[in-house]
Amino acid sequence: MMLGRMPRRPAPVVPPRTSRSGRHGRPSPAQLRLRWGALALVLVVALGAIYCGVQLARSVPPIAVSEVLPARLVASGDPPALPLPSQGAAQVEVAGLGELGGVRATEPLPLASVTKLMTALVVLHDHPLSPGQQGPAITITAADAAAYSAELAQNDSVAKVAAGEQLTEFQALEALLVPSADNVANILASWDAGSVTAFVSRMNAQADKLGLHQTHYADPAGLDPESAGSAADMVRLAGYVMAEPVLRQIVAMPQVTLPVAGTVYNYDYDLGRDGIIGIKTGSTPQAGGNFVFAARKDVAGKSFTVLGAVLNQGGQQPLQSALDLAKRLSVAAFSDIRTVTLLPEGTKVLSLGSPWGQRATAVTTRAISALGVPGEVAGARVELSPGTSKLRETAPGQQLATVKLSFPGGEASVPAVVTGRVAPASVSYRLGRI
Repeated sequence: MMLGRMPRRPAPVVPPRTSRSGRHGRPSPAQLRLRWGALALVLVVALGAIYCGVQLARSVPPIAVSEVLPARLVASGDPPALPLPSQGAAQVEVAGLGELGGVRATEPLPLASVTKLMTALVVLHDHPLSPGQQGPAITITAADAAAYSAELAQNDSVAKVAAGEQLTEFQALEALLVPSADNVANILASWDAGSVTAFVSRMNAQADKLGLHQTHYADPAGLDPESAGSAADMVRLAGYVMAEPVLRQIVAMPQVTLPVAGTVYNYDYDLGRDGIIGIKTGSTPQAGGNFVFAARKDVAGKSFTVLGAVLNQGGQQPLQSALDLAKRLSVAAFSDIRTVTLLPEGTKVLSLGSPWGQRATAVTTRAISALGVPGEVAGARVELSPGTSKLRETAPGQQLATVKLSFPGGEASVPAVVTGRVAPASVSYRLGRI
């Protein structure tokens, strides 16, 4: 008996596997979030690395350097003790160094024969002379001779002239400035400009040109009290007069000899004493005693000139009062010439500031001193050392600049060095800057 085949069992139905990633192999939302988070982290790290690399590779801005030294410096020292007058006006300076002081120095006062300084300056400007030259001849007219007689009768300060006499320009200037001849002032004015009125206009134009703003002239001799000026202006004028070699020669003459007048004498009785080398006296009842003076002496082997003006002095002999005061002022002025400090050691020259917050200064390494007077002015200039404007760090004692001073007595220079350290930019600054 044949056995029939056993029927096959149907294969068990196996349900399809369900992936944890979701159906058909797709990642779950949690997996996606995880993957995107990881990708973002990698991107952030990469960008951070790039940012840090760029920031660290970028050039750091240089240290800001600012000049803090003034362009004008004033010499140290106590103000000079000058014997200034209780009345009138006075002004004193050391030529080339500066003013020493004064009293009522800008107040216009009658000038008397000090006016003749401008008369001489205008004549010489219009008819220049070199030392040793006599210049053109001026013929004295009958009117000039008559004017001399009239002025002599009025007790004016005159030099005798005669019709037909000839004075050279140089001789006329001698007569004007040494015996202070009023009549020769008018002779020169008419010869120079054609008339006294025209000449006075030239005097005032020249005063404006020279910066004598408190001065006005009404005549060439100074007899008119409207010819007035300030002590400060007269000191300024004295500088211009003494700069002219011919006038400087004449005002230093104690006496001169003229063709008709003969030997005449200077009213500057201080001439040759205590260094006085000129320049012009003047005296009228309205003006009192006036003296514009110059004195020269050597101090510590160097020659100095003091210029001064004394106006409107009184007393029984006003002119002598002015002369005496000028001599005292001159002596005091020379005693005030001393070694003065123009730039102290440790003077702040530069201020340093880095963008990352570091601060420092540069100062002078030593003082600059010179022979001069307290209050004189020096000009200062700062020259940066090569590379100073591009520094990104500094060390103590590093020279960053040179200070150059120019002053009446000469020039000098001194290094400026850093007093503290400006450290290099920190990593935190380099990474955090924008």
